[in-house]
Amino acid sequence: MKNNYEAEIKACLEKYETILREQIARAERMEQDAGAVDYSKKDKIIIGLIGGDGIGPIIMESAKKVLELLLKEKIASGKVELRVIEGLTLENRIAKGQSVPDDVLAAIKACDVILKGPTTTPKGGTDAPDMESANVTLRRELDLYANVRPVSVPEKGIDWTFFRENTEGEYVLGSRGVEIKDKLACDFKVTTNAGTERIARAAFEFAKNNGKDNVAIVTKANIMKKTDGKFSRIANQIAAEYPDITSEEWYIDIMAANLVNENIRTKFKVFLLPNLYGDIITDEAAQIQGGVGTGGSSNVGDRYAMFEAIHGSAPRMIAEGIGHYANPQSVIKAAEMLLRHVCLISEADILAAALEKTTGKDAKVRIDECKGATCAEYTEYLLAELANNI
Repeated sequence: MKNNYEAEIKACLEKYETILREQIARAERMEQDAGAVDYSKKDKIIIGLIGGDGIGPIIMESAKKVLELLLKEKIASGKVELRVIEGLTLENRIAKGQSVPDDVLAAIKACDVILKGPTTTPKGGTDAPDMESANVTLRRELDLYANVRPVSVPEKGIDWTFFRENTEGEYVLGSRGVEIKDKLACDFKVTTNAGTERIARAAFEFAKNNGKDNVAIVTKANIMKKTDGKFSRIANQIAAEYPDITSEEWYIDIMAANLVNENIRTKFKVFLLPNLYGDIITDEAAQIQGGVGTGGSSNVGDRYAMFEAIHGSAPRMIAEGIGHYANPQSVIKAAEMLLRHVCLISEADILAAALEKTTGKDAKVRIDECKGATCAEYTEYLLAELANNI
């Protein structure tokens, strides 16, 4: 082995050392956090709108029309600006060799919050460029550490809110693994004290402030003893500060089963998870709600926030010429979450009520791929409902 692989091992060790130093510096920056923005005190809120890839521009056009109607007066008075941001497309990212081009990132940072369509990430193991996910880049660059995804099915007693750590785990280093050619590959996972503390506190504060009496801490700490072990230990330390909230720890595999177990799932209220597990299990939860097209998602930090659909860019739909049947409900739900985040509560309530009426069992227009309404037809239906309540 020494003769064949010594140089490659040395190169891998040097890369690992660089990663360790970068992550230590990142952890130290988090420890010096300056605190969150109070949107209720801002004179003007700039909402950036990003189309993305695949079905992204289609569903984002729907969301844009919804926001324009809901915020018509505030836009006219200058209290809110909707700002379209171009350039976060796969073609432009590949052409510039950046997961988020510098000019696009600068435009995003000039906004307070972002509503974003799904973006495509080139797949590994192919001839596509080895490019990091745009979402991973944005979560890191904007320090969007809390991915919050609500799931509600009232008739089944389901009222879940998932707090997924958003800037660590496998994803933050997923494009920076090492490989010994023709022999093996190794990726990295990182968990910091500061990163775990802030997502755990966000979850328990949400539970306390919203009358939720149960927080489930979800890991695989019996196998991933260092990273998940640290997440488990710190999450339980934070839990001890909230004696009125029941805290339970579960492994990710059994929790995936619990979500489809009708005898137990209604007891869960708030979930606290590392990055990868949160990504997977929230798609399962959205499917229980009615499909990934029904779930909104927020990515929240202390300075910036990004809201989006939980699903991907659906290139298959575009390739098959059925993109106009894309369901915009997920990104519109994300728009509702955005409005709440920036303290536009009355507008969010109006949108929530209209969404419920137009997606419930009595809805007159239904989106069912290639069978029901198109995205544009559903949007007109929703806009009409909103107009009746504004």
